[in-house]
Amino acid sequence: MNEAREFHYRLPGRAGGFRPGSHAGTSFGAGQQFALHARLVDHPDPRRVDLRASLQSVRGEWLVRLHLQRVAVPVHVVVDVSASMCFGKRRSKLEIVADFVEVLGYSAFRSGDRAGMTAFDARAREDLFVSPRHGRGSGDMMAAMLRAEAAQSRTRSANATGSGQVDASGTNGLARAVEILAGKQALVFIVSDFHWPLDGLPAALDTLAHASVVPIVVWDAAELAPPSRGSLLAVHDAETGEGRTIWLSSRVRRQWEEAVSLRRRTLTALFGARGLRPFEIAGAFDADALSRYFIEGAA
Repeated sequence: MNEAREFHYRLPGRAGGFRPGSHAGTSFGAGQQFALHARLVDHPDPRRVDLRASLQSVRGEWLVRLHLQRVAVPVHVVVDVSASMCFGKRRSKLEIVADFVEVLGYSAFRSGDRAGMTAFDARAREDLFVSPRHGRGSGDMMAAMLRAEAAQSRTRSANATGSGQVDASGTNGLARAVEILAGKQALVFIVSDFHWPLDGLPAALDTLAHASVVPIVVWDAAELAPPSRGSLLAVHDAETGEGRTIWLSSRVRRQWEEAVSLRRRTLTALFGARGLRPFEIAGAFDADALSRYFIEGAA
């Protein structure tokens, strides 16, 4: 990207941990938000003695003020790198995701958080794993890895044209990719076009029960509606490379639009059952729109 932009994210609740950061936490420390009074003997820090509260103490004990400190949280992005993510009329979906990851890394750095990445197709892609780290260039590094993967995937797709070999990506790969995040408190972005059977997706989301999950649905504009002109459309399967020609009759156009609408409703219902709202990227990543998504969620 030509310039580093950022978006502002918030967690829906307080986060655990002791590493200082910008998020509301549950631990006591050098924070600004008063939590409660405690006995000096239990928290021996004379700098926090509250004289007024101590004089009013029924037991005549010295009392100190305890505050909740703000903490840092790990931020993980789980990226679908299957063949369908390399589709795009102008730029591939995976290249758009790389833009998002670049901004995510910078946003996490500005917030004092560590950012990491894991990826999947039919399996967990260990070659694209990045452990959470804090640094200005972490997003650039992860984005470069995804752009390189997009270029390699285009080459593989060209070589596999007409082979009929299916890359069975989807739920199984996602389930494997999120295993390392099981039981951890973190902010997790799941980025995919979700063009695969969703039967196993609830189980994968249950693995992330302790995390704050943000599903990001990435679609290309050419997927959302049929071309306005022409009656014949040459297409090929991104996974198998097999091609076919579609007659764009009025019935096919209607079915296309209905299928897109149904997929949206299905994803919204599936995520909504777990209190999650999907964020959609279509054509380009908008950092300001994602900031509004978090502000609206916290309202």
